[in-house]
Amino acid sequence: MKHRIVVLGAGYAGAYAAGTLARRLSSADTQITVVNAVPDFVQRLRLHQLAAGQEIEAPQLADVFAGTAVRLRLARVTAVDPERQVVAVADAEGGGEGGGEGGGELGYDTLLYALGSHGAVQGVPGVAEYAFDVAGRPSALRLRERLDGLSERDGGGSVLVVGDGLTGIETATEIAESRPGLSVTLIARGELGAPLSAGARGHLRRACDRLGITIREHTEVEAVEATRVLCTDGTALASDATVWTAGFAVSPIAAASGLEATEDGRIVVDRTMRSVSHPNVYAVGDSAHAIGDNGRPLPMSCASAGYTAMQATTAIVGRLTGHEIRNTKLEYVGNHISLGRRDGILQMVDGEAQAKPKHLGGRNAARIKAGILRMSLWTTSHPTFGLPRRKHRLTAVPPVGAEKAVA
Repeated sequence: MKHRIVVLGAGYAGAYAAGTLARRLSSADTQITVVNAVPDFVQRLRLHQLAAGQEIEAPQLADVFAGTAVRLRLARVTAVDPERQVVAVADAEGGGEGGGEGGGELGYDTLLYALGSHGAVQGVPGVAEYAFDVAGRPSALRLRERLDGLSERDGGGSVLVVGDGLTGIETATEIAESRPGLSVTLIARGELGAPLSAGARGHLRRACDRLGITIREHTEVEAVEATRVLCTDGTALASDATVWTAGFAVSPIAAASGLEATEDGRIVVDRTMRSVSHPNVYAVGDSAHAIGDNGRPLPMSCASAGYTAMQATTAIVGRLTGHEIRNTKLEYVGNHISLGRRDGILQMVDGEAQAKPKHLGGRNAARIKAGILRMSLWTTSHPTFGLPRRKHRLTAVPPVGAEKAVA
């Protein structure tokens, strides 16, 4: 019997992890299956560009894993039963859980949970019904269609972006640059760019001024309607398209399964990304509550996806083959923010996750961000680059806690 490794999700973390495991483990005694709801790899870091009207590459996962031993299962994950070691899946098109290629149950010996996150509505009335988001490809395309319609109207239209985190800033600046006929407003709960250094905040504000973006700081939204946004101070802001970017949330599947999870539903893991409650389950990316080398929880980000996926695959390979398990880096070094296609901010942080005084802004920062995006896509879409001639064979899996972890 082959050891069954099931990877849930094929985003940055899941696709990279599956490819790495295929590169390092022999297919003679391991079977790797990736479960994903859509057939293509979604460049989530560039969905704001897709919404603004740009064409973004979406490699087919079948092509990504071609030539490897990875099996692709197109289905939606509906539940995880860690006691029975099975995953319940439903048809990717939305059908039931019985029969068919997309339905039924999938057994595993090792589970790698990488289902990522989605936009958080935070209980605000009207968000689910009327707001747009850029957390997924379908929703980004829906926003793009709406912006296309507004751009064709006489006088354009008004776009409200709620949330001044990195996603909100990048979305507002991208739309304003790509569609200058639209009026764009960015709503910030506090000071715009508060986590950035003073110089970076100034650069951000100048970029918004250059792009004609209206900034409303210290403003909290209490409801979203079809044609306006209601604020807690009693203000009503007209909006032809409201884009909600006020945070992210994870699927409730992990918490409902009995895996130990945080209040927000992320799986609690040890230093090797192993579930603290179920040792044959690993979590990576936004789904994992992982503590970084600075002693703080890693933020939801592409960088965290890469670091956690690297650590998890190192641990899985080590435990299955009897090799030493090394601790890989779990860092949070800074933020790379695009401000349209020709401007950006590179803000590094210190060991306490506080912004360092200096920053890099302008075209050079934009080029660095573009390079990071290209590298992330290439790494994910070439998961078995440098395929070794010899792969590790499995040994008897050691008892939990018996393996040796080294720094």
